[in-house]
Amino acid sequence: MRKTPLFLALILFVFTLLSACGSNPAGSTDDNGDSDSESGGETIDLTWYYPVNVGGEITEVIDGYAEEFNKEGIEVNGKKVTVSPVYSGNYDESMTKVQTAVKNGKSPDMAVLLSVDLFQLKDSIIPLDDMVEKDPEAQKMMDDFFPGFMENSQAEGKTWSVPFQRSTVLLYYNKDLFKEAGLDPEKAPETWEEVTEYSKKLTKDGQWGIELPATISGYWIYQALALQAGDKNLMSDDGKEVYFNSDAAKEALHFWVDLAKTHKVMPEGVLDWNTVPTDFIEGKTAMMLTTTGNLTNVKNNADFEFGVAYLPANERLATPTGGGNFYIFKDISEERQLASMEFIKWITDPERAAQWSIDTGYIATRQSSYETEALKEYTDSFPQALTAMEQLEYAHKEISVYEQGKVLKILSDAIQAAINGADVDQTLDEAQKQAEVLLEPYK
Repeated sequence: MRKTPLFLALILFVFTLLSACGSNPAGSTDDNGDSDSESGGETIDLTWYYPVNVGGEITEVIDGYAEEFNKEGIEVNGKKVTVSPVYSGNYDESMTKVQTAVKNGKSPDMAVLLSVDLFQLKDSIIPLDDMVEKDPEAQKMMDDFFPGFMENSQAEGKTWSVPFQRSTVLLYYNKDLFKEAGLDPEKAPETWEEVTEYSKKLTKDGQWGIELPATISGYWIYQALALQAGDKNLMSDDGKEVYFNSDAAKEALHFWVDLAKTHKVMPEGVLDWNTVPTDFIEGKTAMMLTTTGNLTNVKNNADFEFGVAYLPANERLATPTGGGNFYIFKDISEERQLASMEFIKWITDPERAAQWSIDTGYIATRQSSYETEALKEYTDSFPQALTAMEQLEYAHKEISVYEQGKVLKILSDAIQAAINGADVDQTLDEAQKQAEVLLEPYK
């Protein structure tokens, strides 16, 4: 059949129309991560990597926040901002995934990683000062965070991250088991000597007096003990020196090892970070040291009365702060960086920070959160939720140094080696030497 010019023109028109429709359908994403919404307007869909390092249904909570935010209609440059949360494992796994993504040129827009990862991340993230200076709402946010949480957020006169899921170490204790052992259920041990004394009374077949986890964030538990044993932290503020073999550091590890080896009030061997809260909830241990981030997990799952208390003192009361901060990455457009800050402001709003604390057990990072009706009502009915916040008076900067991952592995390996029978003093002396070699180029 002979094709007329008019027929050919019609075919060409239809083909062009179909091609145009198929090249950018509603909801498709362009190379910059921007997409068309159902109404035809552009969106900025942010990718957010987040970790879970405690028990409980944190992923459901995060997904709920993302869904709520995406309905808000917050805009940057006339584009609706949405966020897609990506669960990335525990803190260590999250750090590995983020570093891999950055290396492969596929950096997320933002991530919650340990506040102490700053020195490892500095080349991949942006300082926030210029952005904050131009945004009165962001300035107000920064001024409202607890000062103790900002210590690990700042370096070299700049602010690099925003506090989010922050914590201190707490002592948890089973009040029912205290009663059975003839101990006052309203009085937790206040000194190392009392920890040993109470633990002996609480230890029996099938039940330990106390458990301290040594995997994942076990170094953090150890830092708490080291801070209590002296007036010096485990590292310098500039992240270029460590003091793993100080007298206080050695005394702390001796105390930990002696709980199992000498006093027989704790299982021998390395205890897993995630197993310890489970043991506590199941009544296998009467006391434990762990993050306040496990508070809601214990509250929701323990079938007994429990209390939380400041960490017992030795030379002084002390705890390191801990937990994760928001970082915004460098290898994304300025528009996406601004959009990331909009989400961070939204999720750290005082009311929402209060609800996050209720949902998880983490400390509400905004001071004004404790004036909200929701958190007032919650802490009135559950005063344990105030303990970690009040303990901030005795909080210190968490260990943060250059070559953070390698240095913490050296320390963690030393702690676990000592728990498994290695000589405490020799192990820490060797750890100090290894860390000094790594840090020498930064002095």
